[in-house]
Amino acid sequence: MTTKTMIQALNATSVEKPVLPVKILQFGEGNFLRAFVDWMINKANETGKMNHGIAIIQPIAGGEFVRELFHKQDSLYHVYLEGIKDKKPVKEVSLVKCITGINNPYADYKTYESLFLSESLEMIVSNTTEAGIRYEEGEDLQAEPPASFPGKMTALLYKRYKKFNGDPSKGLSVICCELIEDNGSTLRQYVLKHAAANKLGAEFENWVKANCHFYDTLVDRIVPGFPKETINEIKEEIGYDDNLVVKGEYFHVWAIGGDSSIKQKLPLDQAGLNVLFMDDIRDFRAKKVRILNGSHTAMVPVALQMGCETVMDAFNTPEVEKFINKMVNEEVLPVINEDPAELKKFAGKILERFYNPFLKHYLKDISLNSLSKWETRNFPTVKDNYTKLNKNARLGSFSFAALLVLYSGKAKAAFTPNDTAEFVDFIRSSFDAANIKGWVEAIVKNRKIWKEDFSASPYFIEEVAGSVETILNKGMKAAVMDLIS
Repeated sequence: MTTKTMIQALNATSVEKPVLPVKILQFGEGNFLRAFVDWMINKANETGKMNHGIAIIQPIAGGEFVRELFHKQDSLYHVYLEGIKDKKPVKEVSLVKCITGINNPYADYKTYESLFLSESLEMIVSNTTEAGIRYEEGEDLQAEPPASFPGKMTALLYKRYKKFNGDPSKGLSVICCELIEDNGSTLRQYVLKHAAANKLGAEFENWVKANCHFYDTLVDRIVPGFPKETINEIKEEIGYDDNLVVKGEYFHVWAIGGDSSIKQKLPLDQAGLNVLFMDDIRDFRAKKVRILNGSHTAMVPVALQMGCETVMDAFNTPEVEKFINKMVNEEVLPVINEDPAELKKFAGKILERFYNPFLKHYLKDISLNSLSKWETRNFPTVKDNYTKLNKNARLGSFSFAALLVLYSGKAKAAFTPNDTAEFVDFIRSSFDAANIKGWVEAIVKNRKIWKEDFSASPYFIEEVAGSVETILNKGMKAAVMDLIS
């Protein structure tokens, strides 16, 4: 007979929680930041490399339910990580103790103001979603708070500048985690634009330029979030009634680009974390996008037409696994200008994640907006194979053919694309079984769909058309086998 574990309430009476100075103001209370940034800060605190408290700010109105959970649990919660390391399953469960509290400026502006004007504050971390970093004409910076995130940042920095009389040491380091390119640089541009539009003065603008550092970052960890399906078992395992548990994959990488002073302020790498500091992250981003995201985008239309539902299903299908590994090794890596041995090692760590049995990463979710994703993630590799190696990227081109078949409505697997309706309609309505090459050419040359001219790569249209015909005539499995054998 097994005895049930005693499940305790999770709060500051059941767990010893350190008292930490608020050095980080975090805009965003979502699962990703809590399982990524906050988990890292907590680790660095525990190893003695940092002593940082994080005050969470909800960037939009509402969110009472989440605030209540935080208050009830005294901002304590567990991060539950599962994954693959060196081809072996690995699990890690951490209790995060570095959150000092949560505030919504729409509900309690005074507390919010006291936080951003505090002496101890050093950094801002944000993830206000891709839509958060936007410029709003005529933003009211006197509002408590302003509506947009750049508006909030401008007002916050201006009040801080005024309070400390332009003291250079009271500038802040701003680290953006929004999933857009040049996230920190764009936020800085909008802050300065708001400052100019609202005539906040050249001295303030100069203070921002000289003493506030904005960092572009690339973040990477899959975070499914609250494990609703298994929460009772997890509570039993951890021994606490934790309703803020966040589940994520074990793998993580954070690339931070910009002024080198951030290395001393945020020494996460010294705590054994995969945090990379660099002057410019653009090359690193391009490498990661081509290997990881490009593999996902190429995999989706192939694997869905072979009956797979998740990334794990796909990599348990030998033909899909070989197709992706062959594409990465023979077409993606050779056109990236880095040391081949280091590149192969980097790609190995990235692709190892596809074998993670603990995450249900659904292909249909990854398939969102596959047309623009293929253009951004996969076409550069196809193009580089021609321009750099004078070679036809057959596997990359095949993935595009698989995508067209999936969207055409002629695939053997039932699928409803989640993409721009006008583009999907064009692909479907123009389908011509008697003239596949003409159909592919019409799609490729439709400049409403694409920014790039795919036809500038010779043989691309012929290669894609040939693959489409093979898929339609033989089926996806046989078509892939022809390609990889």
